[in-house]
Amino acid sequence: MQQGDGEQGLRETPVSRERIFDGKVIDVEKWTVRLPDGALAPREIVLHRGAAAVVAVDDAGFVTLVRQHRVAVGGVTLEIPAGKLDAPGEDPLVCAKRELEEETGLRAQRWQPLTVLLTTPGFSSERIALYLATGLSAAKAHPDEDEFLDVVRMPLGEAIERVMRGELCDGKSAVGLLMAGRLLS
Repeated sequence: MQQGDGEQGLRETPVSRERIFDGKVIDVEKWTVRLPDGALAPREIVLHRGAAAVVAVDDAGFVTLVRQHRVAVGGVTLEIPAGKLDAPGEDPLVCAKRELEEETGLRAQRWQPLTVLLTTPGFSSERIALYLATGLSAAKAHPDEDEFLDVVRMPLGEAIERVMRGELCDGKSAVGLLMAGRLLS
């Protein structure tokens, strides 16, 4: 392994790509990459068009979360509202606004970008744009046909305590809640 070459000394260069699976949410490809030392190595890459997620905090300091069953982890999670981009190139803020209203029946007057989270960069291209939404008002929730969830409101401080105790362990939610807590304190 080379050291001291900066980014160039770490770069893997794709040599070939083979599509393995085309799905509704993800595609999977097998890549062959050239390592910095010239050797070839296989990589399995999950391609995802991206998503947006929202930390929605009302004037009383309550955050709105959604509880839903996630079959991939075999249980119910508590998460900030989120959803995938409808198309490649969709503005993540447009997606965030849509998902907040669809899942929670809320709209926001003020939107602040928090970060873009790389969820699992070791094998996935997924990026989730995180936003803080304030100045909330009621709208009508209209979740997707295959989406069953409960809306949960709690003080932002309590949600952050749950993150710190390991009870709220969804990655995008943990990062978003901690960032929002820092900004709003």
